[in-house]
Amino acid sequence: MNILDQIFEGGIVGCGGAGFPTHVKLNTQVEYFIVNAAECEPLLRTDRYTMKHRAHDIIDAVEAIGDQLMARKKVIALKGHYHDEIACLEAAISAKNSDVELFFLENFYPAGDEQIMVYEVTGRVIPPAGIPSAVNAVVSNVGTVAAIYDAMHGIPLTQKIITVTGEVNVPTIVSAPVGTPIQEVIDQGDPIPRRYTVILGGPLMGRRVGMDDISKEYVTKTSSGVIVLDEDSHLSGRRNTSIETMLRMAKSACIQCTFCTELCTRHMLGHPLMPHKIMRKLAYNSDVESILEDNDVKQALICSECGVCEEYACPMGLQPRRINKMLKTVYGQMKIRYQREERDEWVANEAREGRKVPSKRIAARMGVDQFYDYVINDCVEVEPREVCISTRMHIGAPAKPVVSVGDMVRKGTLIAAVGRDQMGANIHASIDGTVTYVDDSRIVIERN
Repeated sequence: MNILDQIFEGGIVGCGGAGFPTHVKLNTQVEYFIVNAAECEPLLRTDRYTMKHRAHDIIDAVEAIGDQLMARKKVIALKGHYHDEIACLEAAISAKNSDVELFFLENFYPAGDEQIMVYEVTGRVIPPAGIPSAVNAVVSNVGTVAAIYDAMHGIPLTQKIITVTGEVNVPTIVSAPVGTPIQEVIDQGDPIPRRYTVILGGPLMGRRVGMDDISKEYVTKTSSGVIVLDEDSHLSGRRNTSIETMLRMAKSACIQCTFCTELCTRHMLGHPLMPHKIMRKLAYNSDVESILEDNDVKQALICSECGVCEEYACPMGLQPRRINKMLKTVYGQMKIRYQREERDEWVANEAREGRKVPSKRIAARMGVDQFYDYVINDCVEVEPREVCISTRMHIGAPAKPVVSVGDMVRKGTLIAAVGRDQMGANIHASIDGTVTYVDDSRIVIERN
């Protein structure tokens, strides 16, 4: 069985974000294989924990993946201040006499953005709405690489490493089976507020979930962080702002200072996104649908939703990122896709180096800098009584259940499958137990 078959059988998807099926992504040949180990969002420690404790596994997997891709360059890109992680990786590279290289990034946000990382490592700008293969590169998150190592040894993706931080007594790393209730993960940190909200992911790009809805959330293959915040905190309040309120604010308060554009991470790569122009068009048009054909407004489709514009750049407290996200939703409903200008080469803005946003400074602007500097060395394992496993944890077709209520399964048993030629990923039982519920969207297993 070759490595792509092992990855497919193991149900490996991108662990750092959207959950792109990895056997599809790696079915190509490129010059650069880049491992994203920059832990893009402030506060998270998941990837750093993985590098410190699985350095040898990571190097083995990078070499195997590089061979599959026929990559001339195999690079792990991580921040230069990750001293312990660098030492672990360098020791593994030396012990294996490996040709894997380390690339040290500055501590800016969002250094872990795929397009930004490719530019930092290769000097090549991925075209707007493009993917790394457009400049002869493939990028995978370090957690995905660790999962590929497991798949190479017959172990499917059933366990996730998650950072629990924020307003908790014990910031911690949690190892949880896929399908674990998020509440059980939160409890490992011992939340401080009586009423709290959580952000699933990082503080900038993560998804906000109110306390009353946490019971509906479960660990997925893409889970990486849980940030606990007081229900009345500044960041929680901003995430509650309605679209209607945001539009009224855009019409009444935008001063066209252009800071959102000058610091936009996509604009700094030379892409034609200019958030201040989108805000201007909204200010002068009461009907959003009337400006959807405007070329400036259509640039919202290439917004990465990193949040620099609204959490750092805008002096008026406006939210261009959320406006762009709303526009992207409307365009998606209309089935309008981005059409970029054809160029032989895209060139980054010459002012880019001076406009990188320091990671700690943006954390301070968001009011979460008190959670920024901490070290976690230990990992707590969660053993839930029951898991609820989604069949839609990846881009593409949902997996189809292959078990029935009453079936006994062991950890690693295939419970939902996709075809080898499909865009999708297999799903496996994450605990030993009995299947108690099955439908097209989820499978529930109760521990024996």
